[in-house]
Amino acid sequence: MKLNEEEQDILAGKQGPVPKKALEHQIKVGDFFGAVDFVPVTQAHIMADTESLGEAGVQWLEGLAAEKAGRRRVRIPTITDPRGTDFAKAAFLRHTKAMLTLEERAIAAFVRLGVLMTNTCINYQTVQPATRNEHVAYGDTGVVIYSNSVCGARSNFEGGPSALSAGITGRTPRYGFHLPQQRLATLHVRVEDTPATLNEWGALGGVIGRIAGNYWAVPVIEGIEGAPGSDALKHFGAAMASFGSIALFHLVGLTPEASRLADVAPDVKSLPSQRVSRADFTALQQSYHSTDEVDVVVFSAPQLSLLELRDIAALCDGRNFKKPLIAITSPQIKPDSDHMGFTQTIEDAGGQVLSGMCFYQSYAREMADAHGWKRLATNSAKLVNILGGYGYQPMLGSMEACVEAAATGRLV
Repeated sequence: MKLNEEEQDILAGKQGPVPKKALEHQIKVGDFFGAVDFVPVTQAHIMADTESLGEAGVQWLEGLAAEKAGRRRVRIPTITDPRGTDFAKAAFLRHTKAMLTLEERAIAAFVRLGVLMTNTCINYQTVQPATRNEHVAYGDTGVVIYSNSVCGARSNFEGGPSALSAGITGRTPRYGFHLPQQRLATLHVRVEDTPATLNEWGALGGVIGRIAGNYWAVPVIEGIEGAPGSDALKHFGAAMASFGSIALFHLVGLTPEASRLADVAPDVKSLPSQRVSRADFTALQQSYHSTDEVDVVVFSAPQLSLLELRDIAALCDGRNFKKPLIAITSPQIKPDSDHMGFTQTIEDAGGQVLSGMCFYQSYAREMADAHGWKRLATNSAKLVNILGGYGYQPMLGSMEACVEAAATGRLV
C-alpha cells in the first residue's frame, strides 16, 4: 500500500506503539482486499461484545489501554456497539459474575483508550448520523447498511480490531464501498407490494438479501410506494444484511445516490433482474412460525427507537403478561422512554425495558438455559435469522401479535 508521510511516521513508531500496531493491522487488511492506499475517516464504530471477545480479546484491549509511551487514545470520535449486558437488569438476565466482570474490564479498557461508550447499534438515530460521501469505519452490519444506503455515507463492514484501529489512526484502507465503482448496482429488483409493518419490512429485506446473496452485491430496488420511515428502513436494511451480508442497497427516488435508476444502474438491462411479491415476503414470515406456543417475547436487533417504544407501550397499557416481554433500546433513548412514561407502562404489564445491549450478543444461549426459554416471538426478521444458531425456535410476527403473545402465551 502507498503510505503518505504521516502514515510512514506511524509505521516507524514515531507516534508510539499503539498507532504502529493499529496501522500494521490495517495494512494487512488493505493488502488482503487490494487497497492501493488509505482514506481518512471521521467516525468509527466498534463491535466488541465480550461474549465474542472472550478472555483473550479483553486482555488484548487491556494491553493497548495500558501502554504508556506515545499516543494510545483514539483520534476521531469512536463509539461502541451494544454491550454484553444491562448491569441494571443483570439479575433478571441471569448473567453470571464472570460475565459481568469481563464486561467491566472491557469497558474500563475502552474508556482508557478514549472510546465513547454509546453502546448502540442505532447511532444513526441517536448519536450522529453519517452524511453523504462521509468516509467512516463502522462495524455493526445494520449500522453499515443504513449509513451507506439511507445516509449515503461510505463504509465497509469493519471487524472489531479494524474499527478500533481506524479510531486510533484516523484512516482505513480504501477498498470496497469507499470506491465509487463498488457502489453501482449489481442486481435490479422490482417489488410488487409495499410492506405495511416493521416485520414485513424486515421480511422483504430478508427476501432481497437471500436473492442478492453476497457482500459485494448491490441491489437497486423499484416499486416501493411512499417514503418509508427510519424504523422501516432500519428493519429492512438490518434483515438484508443478516440474510445476505449486504452492505448497500438503493431505492430509486428515495435513497440519496439513486434519484434516478440510471444514477446507479447506467446499463440496467445488463443486470440480473428479480421480482418480489407479497407472497414472497409472507412466505418468509410463515417459515418462522412452526408453533403457536411462546416462552418469551423480544423486541431487539436493532435496538428500539423512541417511537417503537411508544407504540409498544400503547399496546401494553393495561395488560398483564403471562410470558416475559423484553424491549431493548439504546442508552440515549432509555431516559426519554423513562421520562415519557413508556418504560413504566411496559413494566407495569410485566415487561422489561433494557438498555445498551443486544439480545443475541448478550449470552443468548445461556439465558435460554437459565430461564427455560426456547420458543421466542419477535417482530425482527434479523433476530429470527440469527437465533436458531443459539438453540431457539424463533417466530416472526407483527408488534401487535407479539405483545398479544406475551399476554396469552400464543402467537397467532
